[in-house]
Amino acid sequence: MKRLLGTIAVAFAGGMLALGAHSLLTRANQSNDNTGYQLPVRMASYGEGQGAINGPDLTVAAEMTVHAVVHIKTAYERKPNYYDYFFDLRDFFSGRSQQEDLPIQGAGSGVIVAEDGYIITNNHVVENASSITVTLNNKRTYTAKVIGTDPGTDLALIKIDEKKLPFVPFGNSDKVRIGEWVLAVGNPFNLTSTVTAGIVSAKARNINIISGADGSSIESFIQTDAAVNRGNSGGALVNPNGELIGINAAIASANGYYTGYSFAIPVNLVKKVYQDLRDHGEVHRAYMGVSLSEITGEFAEKNGLKDTKGVYVDEVVENGPAQKSGIKKGDIILAVDDVTVNGTSELQEVIATKNTGEKVKIYLIRDNKPFELSVVLKEKSEQTEIAHKNSSEIFNQLGATLQQVPNDLKNKLSLKYGLQVTSLKDGILNSSGIKKGFIILKVDNKSVRSVDELGNILKAKEGGILIEGIYPNGMRAYYGFGL
Repeated sequence: MKRLLGTIAVAFAGGMLALGAHSLLTRANQSNDNTGYQLPVRMASYGEGQGAINGPDLTVAAEMTVHAVVHIKTAYERKPNYYDYFFDLRDFFSGRSQQEDLPIQGAGSGVIVAEDGYIITNNHVVENASSITVTLNNKRTYTAKVIGTDPGTDLALIKIDEKKLPFVPFGNSDKVRIGEWVLAVGNPFNLTSTVTAGIVSAKARNINIISGADGSSIESFIQTDAAVNRGNSGGALVNPNGELIGINAAIASANGYYTGYSFAIPVNLVKKVYQDLRDHGEVHRAYMGVSLSEITGEFAEKNGLKDTKGVYVDEVVENGPAQKSGIKKGDIILAVDDVTVNGTSELQEVIATKNTGEKVKIYLIRDNKPFELSVVLKEKSEQTEIAHKNSSEIFNQLGATLQQVPNDLKNKLSLKYGLQVTSLKDGILNSSGIKKGFIILKVDNKSVRSVDELGNILKAKEGGILIEGIYPNGMRAYYGFGL
């Protein structure tokens, strides 16, 4: 029996030695095999000094901003349509009146930027609203009034009657870098202030979603991957220091919900619009007077350019600031003051942050040689007057003085654009039956947003023309005449 147990023990020991040797050989072979796949394994929890990869601490930035971002609730008067005037038996039997169906509600976010109650939001959040209610993060509610709007940048300034409010300080969007961490703070889905984090994915994005009252728009969005959903519009995009670097405005989505990218209006543009709206109630837009083209690889090859840097000047507006400064067609603009520009969106953004009458330095290339010029920027409306004069023959035939529709009248009539007839003399419009106050909305089914657009439409027309519009009392009218 002892001999049997001894034999078993020896056999077991030999087996263990063999297994150990095989294991050592296997490990050696694996360590020398560069094609083998090693699954990286890390502890689920870690302590200090373990080298874990982690993002920046964003808690301070969140605490600084969450109480300065508000929820905005808007109400709109539903305009009765033709069928609303007919008796509806369903309303009779349900006991529901038409008046109960009239109000329409909307929602968005806003950012307090001054302790005395000034709040920046998107124009599309408050546009044409009959009432605006602001709810702070502490659940206190206020009635807000509109100070001014700027459809060309999709920004609006509203105000509540309160003091010593928390506010978000302005940062500098020119210093924002791709890859930088950011926080999006807003009120998605009518929730209280919500914070999401991401990075800056791109800058100077133009996604063609804004249309200004005069037919112009400025799009140079900061693109991020911070989650933004319905209700976030008008909310804050902040850096890790808690500084405002953008106003969230849009998402790239086919279904209206966040699918990966969001877009914010850069704060340097926001600051300019805010100051103008606060001081004047409207924006004084700086204007250089050039038409521009992006320089792609194909464009550079076709036009014999050495590289794709800068922005190509396609046309120079007659008597505009650029022409008076010496800028010519074919010039390549590389920078404005100390800001490098490599796309039309970037150039438009830089000019839009300037004040009218301000002198800026333009660095450009002409015939492969560097140039430096100074341009004194004019207000956009001044150039509109010039364009009006350049189309003087046509406008003399019309016999009318035209202006942009005042904001209060636009709100009353739920209009987004149009030109109002402010005076009439002998001419086509007068003889066609058009009266003073008439608002031109469309010519031959083309929307009219500015004097420039009207002039361009009429210059290209011969024969019969149909004008569609509305009077201040809400009566729509159509007029036809020949040129």
